[in-house]
Amino acid sequence: MAIDYQHLKNRAFAPIAQHYTERDTMLYALSLGLGNDPLDAGALPFVYEGAQGGLRALPTQAVVLGYPGFWAREPDTGIDWVKLLHGEQRVRWHQPLPADCEVVGRNGITHLIDKGEGKGAILVMERRLETQAGALLATLQQVTFLRGDGGYSQLKGGQPSDAPLSALQPTPQDRAPDFSDSQAIRPEAALLYRLMGDYNPLHADPAVAAKAGFERPILHGLASYGLVAHALLRQCAGGDPARLKALDIRFAAPVYPGETLVTEIWRVPGQPGQLQLRARVAERDKVVLSHGFAELA
Repeated sequence: MAIDYQHLKNRAFAPIAQHYTERDTMLYALSLGLGNDPLDAGALPFVYEGAQGGLRALPTQAVVLGYPGFWAREPDTGIDWVKLLHGEQRVRWHQPLPADCEVVGRNGITHLIDKGEGKGAILVMERRLETQAGALLATLQQVTFLRGDGGYSQLKGGQPSDAPLSALQPTPQDRAPDFSDSQAIRPEAALLYRLMGDYNPLHADPAVAAKAGFERPILHGLASYGLVAHALLRQCAGGDPARLKALDIRFAAPVYPGETLVTEIWRVPGQPGQLQLRARVAERDKVVLSHGFAELA
């Protein structure tokens, strides 16, 4: 069954109402490794309600809120879901996330782009994360690579293909990064992060991981995204989550729990508050997140 452009673009997603508590906020931060060092005062505001100023939410907690689930697996989509990959994540924050809040996720498909037969297609889903009162907290774009669905626009007499999103830019090759941050990923990190709602066995079951071609369960891409965001806050924002306004990243390669993630950050000349970044695994010297862009207030 091939994908149908109009069917997917018109697909209705019911609003996802969710109440997260301070406990959920602390668990999210703990799943990313905050608190690994019990003497790290910079981590306390995200994992301890008694910290000075009260508990604060990491901005990237937005990615696990108001999520519609793995809808691409439903038969009517026509998507070859076994071959899909989460290619990029882009987020804009409009105000800081509260530590405890009732939110609504409003999801919809904004782009469907045909790269051609054998080359795959790109699907972009946008989520507006709002409070129950309608205040906009964040706008998220999840870019998914449908590896098995290229060429759909040539079927059924020809179907539309949307214009692509603006391309993310690679990090500078002619100069060293301005900041570098190293984070040890706990061996059980994927088992903790799956409690955020992504129960794909690829991140827990060694047998499933082996069938997918991995030596052991891999870390969720969005967990790596959260790790990079926290590195940005530590290195460039004085640990203040309210300063992060945008973060875009491309997922370039898998990360394994137990590895060390090194985030490298460059200032954008002449653009105060704008940064480029990438992350690599130290043990394999492998770039795992690339084409990163961030904006700080």
